Amino acid sequence: MMVETKNSDMKGAATTDSSSRQEGPGGLWDSVKKAAFVIGSGILFLAAFGNSLTWHLQRFWGASGDFWQNLWTKLYLAFEGHDAALFFFGTMLFPTLTFWVSNALLLLVDTTGKPSFITRYRIQVDKNNPVDPVKLRHAVKTVLFNQVFISGPMVVVVYYLMSWLGNPCGPELPTFHWALTELAAFAILEEILFYYSHRLFHHPGLYKHFHKQHHEWTAPIGVVAIYAHPLEHVISNMLPVVIGPVILGSHLSTTTLWYCLALFSTTISHCGYHLPFLPSPEFHDFHHLRFNQCFGVFGVLDRLHGTDTKFRQTKQYERHTLLTSLTPLTESIPDSPKKGQ
Repeated sequence: MMVETKNSDMKGAATTDSSSRQEGPGGLWDSVKKAAFVIGSGILFLAAFGNSLTWHLQRFWGASGDFWQNLWTKLYLAFEGHDAALFFFGTMLFPTLTFWVSNALLLLVDTTGKPSFITRYRIQVDKNNPVDPVKLRHAVKTVLFNQVFISGPMVVVVYYLMSWLGNPCGPELPTFHWALTELAAFAILEEILFYYSHRLFHHPGLYKHFHKQHHEWTAPIGVVAIYAHPLEHVISNMLPVVIGPVILGSHLSTTTLWYCLALFSTTISHCGYHLPFLPSPEFHDFHHLRFNQCFGVFGVLDRLHGTDTKFRQTKQYERHTLLTSLTPLTESIPDSPKKGQ
């Protein structure tokens, strides 16, 4: 067992070898185009979804004028004079609900192994079937601790910092197009800060004391997205997400939407299932499997620094795409037969 743990530490803290050196500009440009496609597609989806949702809500409730502005005005007046409470309400309640509602559905599958319609999309087919209940309880306790005692106080600090720089709870909503522009900027900032802070925690001097806790799950599940040491949760989980709205002086509505999207995205990245019509989790799942590959979110900086070379030689890389059919990618792109079979 001690030898096994030691090997795990060495794998997790290892830096990429000479085979992981960056490739030519063509490879990097390909990765940039893929990231731009992901961000652009997400923005177009949000735009279309937002317009459609607004139209249906206005039709259903018979609302006139700007539905979202009217809704925000009512909420703003309800909290009038209590901006701090409004900010905390928006940035904690809705993101927390997003995280736990999505993970409640995933945990139902993780703990029961049903329905089989979902489990057939498991990436590491021989793992978490079902998940270890003792290990899961420990992870949930850590996640709750991080949310209450780390995320909560950080959101308070963010509020006072944003209030010092501007007015995050202003009476006027930002335009929808400006909000989408901000979301794209947030995603770019998250990629940069998460990549470098994540690699920092893989340094031999830090990995064993901090980041190894997160890597106890070599086959991750959704809830372990924020299963981490408190220091790592501050620097690598929270900071890359909260810094964008602070820098841009964003409105509470945009900040809340971004926090929800970030938590949903990291849940999908850790969920362990490559489900139809959802972003591919193959990239980050491979990081948990191999430790020293795929440190970023979109893969642009991994391509730049050559930290995805081994990943791009695997079947997981071939499966790293949007699944647009009901056939699991482990069936349409099966693993290569093992030697001797």
